[in-house]
Amino acid sequence: MDPYVEPGGSWRPLWAVTGVLGLFLVWDLVLPGPDVPPLLWLVALIAVPGTVALGCLSARRVWTLRVDDDGLAVGREQVPLRDVDAAALRDADRGVDAGAPVLGGAWSLPRGRTGLPLRLTDGRTALVPTRDPAALRAALLAGVADASDRSPGTEGTLGT
Repeated sequence: MDPYVEPGGSWRPLWAVTGVLGLFLVWDLVLPGPDVPPLLWLVALIAVPGTVALGCLSARRVWTLRVDDDGLAVGREQVPLRDVDAAALRDADRGVDAGAPVLGGAWSLPRGRTGLPLRLTDGRTALVPTRDPAALRAALLAGVADASDRSPGTEGTLGT
C-alpha cells in the first residue's frame, strides 16, 4: 500500500517572515536617517524567524496525517487499520456523534481542516482532521481492505 500523507503545516510562514525582515533590513541600509542599532537587528533576525520556525515545526509534527501499513497516525496518536469499521467509513458523510474526540488530541479541529468521522470496531468514534476528506476516505478504505486481506486465518498453511 502506498502511504497517504497530509503535512500538518507549511514552511511558507517562515519564508514570508524572513523575506519581510530582509526587506526591512535593506530599507534600513538604503534609506537615509537614523539606523536601527545592530544589536536590535541581530535579536530581530534570530528571535522572529526562530519563533515562527518553531511554530511551523510543531504544526508539522502534531498535525501530520499518515495512512500506511501500520495504520492511521495523526501526530503521535495511531489507530491500527484492523480497528477501523469499514462499513461505517463508507457511510461517513452521514455525520458523527456529538462530542467525538479529535484524533491527535486537540479540543477542536485545527483551522482549515474538516473532521472525517471514524468509527472503530469497538464502537467508539473519533474525528480525523483532514484537508481532503474524500482522498483520506479512499486511502483508509484501501488500507482497511489490505489489512483485512492480511488478517490471521485468511492465509493458507503455506502462506499463499
